[in-house]
Amino acid sequence: MNLVLFGAPGSGKGTQSAKIIDKYGLYHISTGDVLRDHIARHTDLGRLADKYISKGQLIPDAVMIEIIDNVLEEKASGKNGVVFDGFPRTIAQAEALEKLLKKRDAKIDGVIGLEVAEDELIKRMLQRGRETGRTDDNLETITRRLEVYRESTKPLKDYYAELGLYLSVDGQGNVDDIFGNITKGIDSMVKK
Repeated sequence: MNLVLFGAPGSGKGTQSAKIIDKYGLYHISTGDVLRDHIARHTDLGRLADKYISKGQLIPDAVMIEIIDNVLEEKASGKNGVVFDGFPRTIAQAEALEKLLKKRDAKIDGVIGLEVAEDELIKRMLQRGRETGRTDDNLETITRRLEVYRESTKPLKDYYAELGLYLSVDGQGNVDDIFGNITKGIDSMVKK
């Protein structure tokens, strides 16, 4: 089973991914974690990524696709499936992901969209920045990230809805209640 966890920055993708992984035994691919790791290690990719992330911009599609292909090959091979957290972010990336999975005789089984009001997203990310010290969780960068999300990423919702793969979940409220709604959706997807 391969799932995409979809939502704006700060919608709870990381929190819910951890719960999905525990329940379903899937491998977690968080592009944010991969990129932050490269930035911390000062790799060439990390330096390139930091130029975009610090401005709240998306990493170029070709770079992200190469990263995902590499992670699928080296770390996710032989697992029960994958939860993609933070990827795809554009329709071009979604189409590339289909091809990457197809060459592995796999497909996306469902897309879970965490829906959260923008004022709540801003509040969550500012709080996360205070708690974790994430430098990209400041108001200027958050505002830019949400703008980029609306322009580049939100069209994916329609793309996956047309394919019959999109499940909308209210991402506000109690973490366990949100997860309960996610599992109901996943279980109904699996039965199809």
